[in-house]
Amino acid sequence: MLRSMYSGISGLKNFQTKLDVVGNNIANVNTFGYKKGRVTFKDLVNQSVGSASGAGGNVGGTNPKQVGLGASMSTVDNVYNQGALQNTGRTLDVGISGEGFYQVMTAEGIRYTRSGNFYTDLDGNIVTGDGNYVVGTGTAAVPTGPVPNGLPDAPATPTAGYQKLKIPTDARNLSIGKDGLVTYVNNTGALTTVGYITLANFPNPGGLEKSGVNLFSASQNSGPVATGTPSTKGLGQLTSGTLEMSNVDLSEEFTEMIIAQRGFQANTRIITTSDQVLEELVNLKR
Repeated sequence: MLRSMYSGISGLKNFQTKLDVVGNNIANVNTFGYKKGRVTFKDLVNQSVGSASGAGGNVGGTNPKQVGLGASMSTVDNVYNQGALQNTGRTLDVGISGEGFYQVMTAEGIRYTRSGNFYTDLDGNIVTGDGNYVVGTGTAAVPTGPVPNGLPDAPATPTAGYQKLKIPTDARNLSIGKDGLVTYVNNTGALTTVGYITLANFPNPGGLEKSGVNLFSASQNSGPVATGTPSTKGLGQLTSGTLEMSNVDLSEEFTEMIIAQRGFQANTRIITTSDQVLEELVNLKR
């Protein structure tokens, strides 16, 4: 069989994967905090049909002769470019301007997200749209060490430690500052502090794994998590009343779709042409 046929098959598989990633990007063009994916390829092993030789005597050297055997998928990357901040005017919609991820408590442990559309449950705790508690701390000093699997309620007097951020149901004039400080006016008219929304970052954010529902989880290649309050330790600042949009550029995605489509067609033509060559070889016997 011709090597070109197998090369064409490998190309078809690669461009199918590329179309899958592009399609997922386009499907999430309006998903808050979504980070687009990107596919890269690499060539497969090259078969040597002639080795290189050095110059000697009155004869010059020759280059190696190699025939490539196709391509394979190299990586599927997450691109963490900043998405545009869309103004919503809702206090509990909080966008991150800069680096960092919100920390949320799920049934599987701490997960990370860039989606800042928050809500309150019946007890007043700040949660995500899926009911996961948003992780905060009572003071600007962020504790070190692992995050516990359970989060206590916010104490009346803020103290250091991971906790839920609980807002009383009778709170008025809720405010979230650029440094993540959550405050409100109580029923006596006094300004009361709830705590800080904390952010997390990693030495290699590209190593994070997508867990679905806008969440990321740490992996062995993401590095140890570093936490802090916004605007510290290189973390971004928060902007209440805004949400970070997806960083998907539709014009770029449609261009990538056209490239994938034409690449797919070109590889099918390789297979068709290889088949025609094999047909001619078979017909030589007639």
